[in-house]
Order: sequence, then C-alpha cells, then structure tokens
Amino acid sequence: MYGTPHIVSDVMTHTVAAVGRRAPFKDIVQLMQEWQISALPVIEGEGQVVGVVSEADLLTKEELRDAPDAAYLQLRQPVDVAKADALSAGDLMSSPAVTIRADATLAEASRTMAQEGVKRLPVVDEVGLLAGVVSRADLLKVFLRGDDKIAEEVRHEIVSHLFPPPASAIQVEVHDGVATLTGRIHDTSLVPIAARLVRSVEGIVDVQFDLARETAQ
Repeated sequence: MYGTPHIVSDVMTHTVAAVGRRAPFKDIVQLMQEWQISALPVIEGEGQVVGVVSEADLLTKEELRDAPDAAYLQLRQPVDVAKADALSAGDLMSSPAVTIRADATLAEASRTMAQEGVKRLPVVDEVGLLAGVVSRADLLKVFLRGDDKIAEEVRHEIVSHLFPPPASAIQVEVHDGVATLTGRIHDTSLVPIAARLVRSVEGIVDVQFDLARETAQ
C-alpha cells in the first residue's frame, strides 16, 4: 500500500552482531553489552543462521551455580542443566533458530514474536542467510509516522476506491494516529470493510466514522 512499510525489511536493523558456534561464553556476554542487545544469532558458513543465544541461555549458568539439590534439578529440563556447563555459543544456543523472512509482513513478525515469546528475530533471506534483525522496538516504528502521511494514504488507497465521487463525499482527518472519516456515502454496507482496511494502515491507532447515507436527489 501507498507509503507504508508493510514488510520486515523496511524496519529491521541491517547491521547485525552475530557469533559463530565456537564463540566463548565471555565473548558473548561482552558483545551483548557492547551492542545493548539481549540475544545474538549464531551463524556458520557464509552466514547461515543455526541458532540464537540469549541472556536467558547465559543466565542458566548463574542460576545453577550453587549446585542446588536434586529435587530442584529434577524440575529443570535436561537442556537447561547442560547449558549451565556450556562454554561456547554452539552449546548455549537455542536451535533451530526462530527466524523471519525479510519479505514477511510486520503482522507476521509480531505474531511470531508473541507465539514464540521472543523479543528479537533474526531476519533471513531466501536461502537462510542472515540479513538483519528485527525487534519489538522496530515493529513499533510504524507508530511514528506523521498523521498527514497516514491521512494521505487512507484517502489515496482506501477512500478513493471504496467511496469514489461523485456518489460519495468523504473527509479524512488523522490526529495522534486516530483516523476519522466524515461525510456522506452511497452504500453504508461498505463501512465495516472500510474499518478493516483503515485499521490495516501502518501507524493507525483507531478509526472512527461519522458517515451518513447519501440520499437520492
């Protein structure tokens, strides 16, 4: 749609920190601190993403440092106990990695994060090579779009097609991401469709209508 960053490549971070399987524990911690991030893709070869190592993976070592009793260890998954002894990214990482394609929609990325309980996703190209990273903060960038640009898109991409003149006369205003459509239309049955389409515009917070049926002259 007009002017809208609909896909992950529009908002993702292209310059990415990553580590190989053999990266030592302390190097991983240091890299996370330097980049102010909570997870790192683990790559091999020309950039194939084979896993992700996160702060949660690293903290297992600290959690189990005091050799808790057997009853506590039984509550943990074997993989957690193994990570407590891990020294490199290859042993620490979660694999296979949860990734997203660069051409995926922002909605797809958001759903994947929610379903998998992660804050960041490695972005891969069509052959699985690392192309970037998208975070929750990146997905929220769409709400920084100016009201004027959002209103222009609603007029150009939705209103002009659903309610073309002269049968309809619609005004579109957007304030703080809330779109308001006012005027007269020939077919009020199109309002639910318009609501769904307007809400799909990146940056829209809500949509309101003050529409009346155009009476025949």
